[in-house]
Amino acid sequence: MPDDSPLIQSLRTAVAAAPADVPLRLHLAQLLLEADRSDEAVAEAAVALQHAPGDAQARDLMARAMGAPTPSAPQPPRTRTGFDWKAAEDQVGDAVPPRFTEAPVRADGQDDSAGADAWDVEDPGTVRLADVGGMQEVKDRLDAAFLAPLRNPELRKLYGKSLRGGLLLYGPPGCGKTFIARAVAGELGAAFLSVSVNDVLDMWIGNSERNMHEVFETARRQAPCVVFLDELDALGAKRSRTGHSGMRNVVNQLLSELDGIDSAANEGVFVLAATNVPWDVDNALRRPGRLDRTILVLPPDGPAREAILRYHLRDRPIENVGLSKLVKITEGLSGADLAHVCEAAAERALLDSVRTGTVRMIGMKDLLAAANEVVPSAEPWFASARNVAMFANEGGMYDDLVTYLKKRRKL
Repeated sequence: MPDDSPLIQSLRTAVAAAPADVPLRLHLAQLLLEADRSDEAVAEAAVALQHAPGDAQARDLMARAMGAPTPSAPQPPRTRTGFDWKAAEDQVGDAVPPRFTEAPVRADGQDDSAGADAWDVEDPGTVRLADVGGMQEVKDRLDAAFLAPLRNPELRKLYGKSLRGGLLLYGPPGCGKTFIARAVAGELGAAFLSVSVNDVLDMWIGNSERNMHEVFETARRQAPCVVFLDELDALGAKRSRTGHSGMRNVVNQLLSELDGIDSAANEGVFVLAATNVPWDVDNALRRPGRLDRTILVLPPDGPAREAILRYHLRDRPIENVGLSKLVKITEGLSGADLAHVCEAAAERALLDSVRTGTVRMIGMKDLLAAANEVVPSAEPWFASARNVAMFANEGGMYDDLVTYLKKRRKL
């Protein structure tokens, strides 16, 4: 580590004494950035964002420390000459009704008002991995893939670990892949940009590819930013099975944007994707340097089931509910299944109150009855995944799935 100036040494001492003082920490980060010590500035800004996720100054400093391009200053409007048509329209506006009630659309279907800034970039707020109940193995792998390098800039530099990267979450539906992606964005203090096939596909030739490019351009401007590609099997289906050339072009464009992960342009852009059927994803997307790391997200374990049940029962009138027993009998249910159990139990109590005319609380009897009626929604997925694990596990791609199936005696 370079020798600290007396001012930086003093600020380090002050920050150590008051670690939650965000302005003080940002002042230290600014001095480190001015001293060309970007890695240390990134680390300080990241800690500041953990204390104040929505702090605009912290996010701006993080972006500058990570080399993100700063937005150019707006150009002043050009002076219009000649006849003032706007003034003439205003004069006759009360007498002549408008010809159209909607803004005109270009011949290629693209709205002139739309652009890269039309994409909704969200602030994940205070969502953290600690808010994800259980799933410790998933958290550990996420920490190794994304969070540990950011928190340890000197070790990252020593081992040549980049801040860029792509990771694929896969598993049965309803198990919290989207929530985990938001939690990663919260841990990074990054913006969150969720993209699905409906956001990208367009009937006009070339617009789908342009939409995909604009997604990544927006993320680069908003860096640090997590781009979450939901239902990757729809956005990046195997081109050998795609009969429509437009879909193949979308996959090609996505590959091109992911290749930007290896360039300075995508510094601070983290790409997470989710799919229920990774075996339908184009193999090129999983090539090293793209979405080369995978994490299996399984139905929630015991601690996760307890956290989910507590969440969905928190605002409902309950009495004498034994969560430990409920957690035990709901093994194998997804997060969506558990939410349905709570909803069905509330419905039973409500209908009973209507029939008897006496309002009663939701009891253990209601929850047990609802749990016994719910069929685990993940079972059909495991039926398909079992065949893949047995006959299509090239290169050990699904070793973690094989391990789980053997552990559950489903293989």
